[in-house]
Parts: sequence; C-alpha cells; structure tokens
Amino acid sequence: MATVSETSSAAARPPVDVARAFKDAAFAALVMLGLSIPILSFRSEQNMNNQLVLAERWDAVAIACALVFVARLAGAWLWRERVGAARSKPLTMPAFMKPLAGPAGLALVVVYPMLMLAINGPQGSIKWIDNFGIQILIYVMLGWGLNIVVGLAGLLDLGYVAFYAVGAYSYAIIATKVIPATYPDLGVWAFWICLPISGLLAALWGIILGFPVLRLRGDYLAIVTLAFGEIIRLVLINWVEFSNGYAGISTIPRPSFFGIPFNASDKGFAAVFGLEFSPIYRTIFLFYVILILALMTAWVTLRLRRLPVGRAWEALREDEIACRSLGINTTTTKLTAFSIGAMFGGFAGCFFAARQGFISPESFVFLESAQILAIVVLGGMGSLFGVVVSSILLVGGIEILRELDFLKSIFGPGFDPTQYRMLLFGLAMVLMMLWKPRGLISSREPSVIHKESRSISGSLVKEGHG
Repeated sequence: MATVSETSSAAARPPVDVARAFKDAAFAALVMLGLSIPILSFRSEQNMNNQLVLAERWDAVAIACALVFVARLAGAWLWRERVGAARSKPLTMPAFMKPLAGPAGLALVVVYPMLMLAINGPQGSIKWIDNFGIQILIYVMLGWGLNIVVGLAGLLDLGYVAFYAVGAYSYAIIATKVIPATYPDLGVWAFWICLPISGLLAALWGIILGFPVLRLRGDYLAIVTLAFGEIIRLVLINWVEFSNGYAGISTIPRPSFFGIPFNASDKGFAAVFGLEFSPIYRTIFLFYVILILALMTAWVTLRLRRLPVGRAWEALREDEIACRSLGINTTTTKLTAFSIGAMFGGFAGCFFAARQGFISPESFVFLESAQILAIVVLGGMGSLFGVVVSSILLVGGIEILRELDFLKSIFGPGFDPTQYRMLLFGLAMVLMMLWKPRGLISSREPSVIHKESRSISGSLVKEGHG
C-alpha cells in the first residue's frame, strides 16, 4: 500500500502528454536542422591544388538532430516534477560545513602548486599550474572586480576589458620604454613599480567612463560601456606610435622575486638560493602573486561592502530614485564603483602583461568582457564564492578540452575539441538560465546584521537595474 507521502508526490507530478512531447522534440530537432545547415553541414578544406573546397558532413547534422530530439524528449519526462519554487531554490550546504568551507578551499589553493609538482614533476606541472591555476585566478580576480560594478552597484558594464587593457598597456609601455630610457637600473623592479601605477591609471579611466554615463541605466548603460571597450581597442590598433598596433608589444619584463630575476645567470633566483635552474620556480611565484592579488580584491570588496559606500552601492542597485530620496549622492556612488572596479581590472591587466611577456589588441576583444560578465552572472551577482565556482567551471572547463585528445580515436584524427568551446559556453549559459536563473549562489548575506545573521533569497534583490 502506498504511503501518504508517495501518494501526494505522485499526485503533484503532472502527467506527461506523449503526443505533445514528441511534437515538441520533433520541432526542436527541426530547428537544430535549420541551424546545422550553415554551421555543420559543410566544412571548408584545402585540396591538393591549394584550393578551398566544401566537404559535406550530413552525418554530423543527423547526429546533432538526433541528440537534440532525444534530449528534448528526455527533458519532457525528467522535468515534469519541477515546480516553480525549485527553480529559485539556492544551493546550500550543511550548517557545520559553512565555517570550514572557506579555510579548506583556501588551504587547497595554497598547496595546489605543490600538489601538482608532486604528482607531475617539474616539467609536467608547469601546464597545470599555469594554464589552470594562474589562468583561473586571473578570471577570479577580474570577476571580483566586475562584481563591484555589476553585483553590488547594479551597473551593467560590458566594456570591463577596457580597464584590463589599460593596466596591461600601462605596464608594457612603462617597462619597455619609460624605465629603460630614464632609470634602467630599475628594470628588475619594473613589475612592482608599475603594478600600483597600472591600477591607478585604470581607476582614472573608470572615472572618465563614469562621468558620461551618470544619467544612463540598464540597456543604455550597457551599450555605452560596450562602445567604450571597443573605442579603447580601436585606439590601441590605430595609434601605432603609442601601442605598436596589431604587432603588439613584446619583450615585456617578467616579474622578479623582489629584485632577483628568474634566469640562469649567477644572480638569478636558482643560483642565489642554490637550486638547479628550472622555469617552474617563476611559474609557482606567479601563481602566488596572482593569488595574493585576488585575495586582496576579495578582502577589499568585503570591507567596502560593510562601509557606507558599500551600502550606498546596494541602495543604488535596488532603486536609484529611493537612493536619491535618502540623500545619497548617486554621482559619487557610481564613480566610486566604476573606479574601484576598474582599479582591480588594471591590477589584473598588469599581471597578465607580465605573465605573457607579449600583448596585442587581440587579447582585449569584446569576448573577454562577455566571459567575465558571464562568470559574474552565472556565479550569482554579488556572490564572491559564486564567482570562484563559475570561473573554475568556465575557464577550467575550456582548458580541459585541450586534454581530451582521446576523442580523436572516436571522431577521427581531424577532431579538435577546442573548436567547440564556444558551443559549450553558450549551452552552459542556456542551461543556467533555465535551471538557476539567479546564478549558482542565489542567496545573499546581508551587509548589516541585527541580532542574527540570515541569508536572503536572490529573488528579493534587483540586479543590473541601477
């Protein structure tokens, strides 16, 4: 005999309309067919005469349509139990794990290079520390910087990569032109000298962007910030005397260990500390530098959120008219959000230029801004932990595609998993909007606590309407 709970849960499940489900799945497969014709059905290849010819791939189209049909049909069956409240239910963890989650995660990040070094050795660990550890931490820092503008102040910024570019080019130009021409002995200290300068210059450009957009909101603000990012990129392309155009800037000095370079000379890091020369030392050092910069960004964000300026940001996000009625100066509130968020973008750009040793305008396209904004949105705007999770999933997931060479034995030697990274990126965005429209971490911790700390639902928070 069925229990009362089983009966009630069965009664709550809506019945599956088989005919409608098949019709819906067939329509989805038909849409996929229409999208596949210009994308999957033909591929340009080079023949023996160095001519481009179109190779047909109708088998790939059939597989894609079949997968969409099956997935849509399965979705009609699996999602029938979903109710409206479940879509906005935040991800939670047991109460006893919350105090331990932060320190445990931080400890894992701190020992990550040593774990990779012990598992893969000095040569094999460079890839995992650099491509995964450092790359993810750069986007974590960028996400936390943009989170000030978008998540806390509610100002939708689509041109954040411009401040990233300002920081990178500030360091590159000062380190390759200004310092060698004025104080060449400071060359080994170039990164540490230029790091605060890059952040301040980016903050200045944040204020310059903030003034023209003080009266704009929502979509109009997004369009202007998008245009600002493109203007910066076009200036870097066309002002050849300043930025070297498309050729970029090379031979950018790498960071030193506080004046000790990471090279094979007698004054290098390995020789000074009696170690065998290896590039792994510089990679590990860079990892801890970006880790400290990212933690500094998180610490400043948490401190500012509890100060009057942080509460003013959140008031601006909720309702700008009510914010004005309370006597808050929205002009300075917006400018501080833009400048502080831009400053951390400048720090990250300086580190990026020092890590790469070469930069060009192609490193700061709109796609970078879109990816940083996606990290903030998917993680849950206003959530620092959500930015970390989404950075690991998006950035680390794309890097993992480079390690899936075994798929070539299934799909053929010409199969390159990295070509499908944007497809997977878009699919992740769509699924997140369906499953967790408020982001992975959709709960918020209040800035001001009275007697007892209680999380609030993300559905009670306006986002991006400032």
